[in-house]
Amino acid sequence: MNEAMIPLNVAVLTVSDTRTEKTDRSGRTLVERLEAAGHRLHEKRIVVDDVYRIRAQVAAWIAEPEVQVILTTGGTGFTGRDSTPEAVDVLLDKRIEGFGELFRHLSWQEIGSSTVQSRCLGGLANATVIFCLPGSTGACRTAWDGILAEQLDSRHQPCNFANLVIPERGQHV
Repeated sequence: MNEAMIPLNVAVLTVSDTRTEKTDRSGRTLVERLEAAGHRLHEKRIVVDDVYRIRAQVAAWIAEPEVQVILTTGGTGFTGRDSTPEAVDVLLDKRIEGFGELFRHLSWQEIGSSTVQSRCLGGLANATVIFCLPGSTGACRTAWDGILAEQLDSRHQPCNFANLVIPERGQHV
């Protein structure tokens, strides 16, 4: 890794019916980690767990050319109001099947079989990479430290998602 990392513009969306900026530890964890890695926070928002509000916010960011990465936290479980996967999946041009698989593999080591209830997902839409994470702070740490830190680093080899969303690299979807 001799070349400099290319910072990405990242939007963070917390999906919750109860969290506020003051109590949103998961969103704050993602912001802290992305900034520590050298990326830039484009915007951070909290929306209630409503499929149309989630979809509207994610779609708005997908349409903004300066947003290269969207991270959502929350709404990926099986309770009645959990609707992040349903909100985001229809917006994707391509799914990143291995993201959910790898996340659950890593999570298994921490929470055992409870990881089967995680419906996290990843995908690409309009040259924007999107990752929907569970709402727990631990899950956000697991996803960032175990997957996203490397995959959003333009220097990571043999491949990474950063190079798909950096226009001058010419590989974006």
